[in-house]
Amino acid sequence: MNMNDLVIISVDDHISEPPDLFKNHLSGEALASAPRLCTAEDGTDYWEYQGMKMPSVGLNAVVGRVLEEYGMEPTRLDQLRKGIYDSKARVDDMNVNGIAASLNFASAVGFDGGRFHKAPDKATALIHLRAYNDWHIDEWCGSHPGRFIPCALLPTWDMKATVEEIKRLAAKGCATVSINENPTVQGLPSIHNAYWEPFWKAIADKDMTICLHIGAGNPAPHASMESPIEAWITTMPMSIAVGASDWLHLAALQRYPDLRIALSEGSIGWVPYFLERADFSHERHKAWTHSHFGNSRPSDTFRRHFLNCFIDDAFGLKNLADIGEDMVAYECDYPHSDSLWPNVPERLWESVKHLTETQINKVTHLNAMRFFRFDPFRYHKRETLTVAALRAQAAADKVDTTPRSFGGAHPLAPGEKPREITSGDLMKMFAHHAQAGSKAA
Repeated sequence: MNMNDLVIISVDDHISEPPDLFKNHLSGEALASAPRLCTAEDGTDYWEYQGMKMPSVGLNAVVGRVLEEYGMEPTRLDQLRKGIYDSKARVDDMNVNGIAASLNFASAVGFDGGRFHKAPDKATALIHLRAYNDWHIDEWCGSHPGRFIPCALLPTWDMKATVEEIKRLAAKGCATVSINENPTVQGLPSIHNAYWEPFWKAIADKDMTICLHIGAGNPAPHASMESPIEAWITTMPMSIAVGASDWLHLAALQRYPDLRIALSEGSIGWVPYFLERADFSHERHKAWTHSHFGNSRPSDTFRRHFLNCFIDDAFGLKNLADIGEDMVAYECDYPHSDSLWPNVPERLWESVKHLTETQINKVTHLNAMRFFRFDPFRYHKRETLTVAALRAQAAADKVDTTPRSFGGAHPLAPGEKPREITSGDLMKMFAHHAQAGSKAA
């Protein structure tokens, strides 16, 4: 096996939604009241919904930009590569990057559908959430069968509606949902509350996978506004450990042994010590904590239920035996700033080439296929989804990967001498875009 033989499935990518995403799924007042893309006085785009504003439409959707223009840019759809919001162009960008299939999280309404949860009119929000799922499954994923893994949102503020939506999604062929890792931040009971019992049962009955994406429920902290931004970025993946520990101790995992939970964008290098610590804590404290692991260890539960997803983690792959070769999958994180697009195969191969061919196939695509109940080979011959085949198609289609400059705003003030960028600089940029959106409204 060599790099060009790889079949790569990315289990964590993102969409910056197009402005017309609801038009084919709603009409009348439901369409008029749906989330809409607006433009502020300073020319920046933002999403508006039920009085809420989501500034910086592209977040850090920066693939294809020169490295100097990363940060809280871009702020308009016309500053993005078309593949960030157009499914046909996305497939082109997947081809040039050697990516056979991709799971895509929402942006405008939140990785977990958080905007719908915050909406004051929940009846209307339910209509719009369902329409979003229809767009995502039928249009975005349905436009290229076998190239996208559908990932839907749920109205978990209403458990009856949530169970109904799970059943509806399953009937549409969707086997993955994304929810908040810490629903208490949405004003809901914790995952340890009986409120969630119908959810666990419905997910288990319909054989669905739950995605928990970093940053939704337990935001990655930064020490201070003066902390260098790279310090914040460094710890972002490891912030998922807080939610992972909470979910590891979920009693429902003992009642539903087949529940599957993906820790999206959390990486893998931290897992061996996490499991060691969990087992140690259990052994030392179980006599008085009355935890529910019985005669097993927390690490056994973790390796049975949790998929660990990595972008670039050579250390973790060197220690794959301590994580579990059946519970690791690759993610590209297109179009965010950590994404290695369009050079994923080169970087990934250097990290996996020491593994056996069986292990390589597991972490690059087989684990993803099994965990997300997704089979791209149902629609495409395997030989057409290798890095070599996809890049040959991209070359035939003349996919351009030349970095572009959009002259976007920079955290430094005009004329300010170069200095280390801080967390506060980025927060100020975000606040500026939010204020611009408020003025436009």
